[in-house]
Amino acid sequence: MAKTTPTHTSTIFTIFFFSILIATKSQEFSRKLSQKKLGLKKEKLSHLHFYFHDIVSGKNPTAVRVAQAAMTNNSSTGFGAVVMIDDPLTLKPKLSSKEVGRAQGIYAFAAQNEFGLLMVMNFAFTEGKYNGSTLSILGRNLVLSNVRELPVVGGSGVFRFARGYAHADTVWLNMTSGDAVVEYNVYVFHY
Repeated sequence: MAKTTPTHTSTIFTIFFFSILIATKSQEFSRKLSQKKLGLKKEKLSHLHFYFHDIVSGKNPTAVRVAQAAMTNNSSTGFGAVVMIDDPLTLKPKLSSKEVGRAQGIYAFAAQNEFGLLMVMNFAFTEGKYNGSTLSILGRNLVLSNVRELPVVGGSGVFRFARGYAHADTVWLNMTSGDAVVEYNVYVFHY
């Protein structure tokens, strides 16, 4: 039987001890936090109301097609087209009314048999107590339906930890140009 020297034993013990520490640390990827330490107070429910102006025609469109599938031009629903947006959000249905933010993101024509969009966008607010805050929307938008609800999946600034839904209702649609004005009522829980 081989003898181990004290130096050899302490080296083995040190390596063993540090390997346990490293293994333990690498498994700690989450921890519980106090809402108070993050500055989170009582959760509130807010209602926001504004108009979304999707302008695809003219010299300065706010919605631009950036991609499409080979078969998109043969599709009656535009299936496969992807549109990048930076649409104004206003207080009233007229584009000339006060701007309160921008809808920035993309929508894609995601249905073969109906006008169904996949909406991925942020409502980036520029006015009042919500200035600099955003709400993130991700969901299905059946453009020709009377009731369209899109999930609010998060936010930033005042809307950290946000959740809720946005109700979309088309106020005006030009079937020739594709320009539209959509009324949004957004109900969101946030801190």
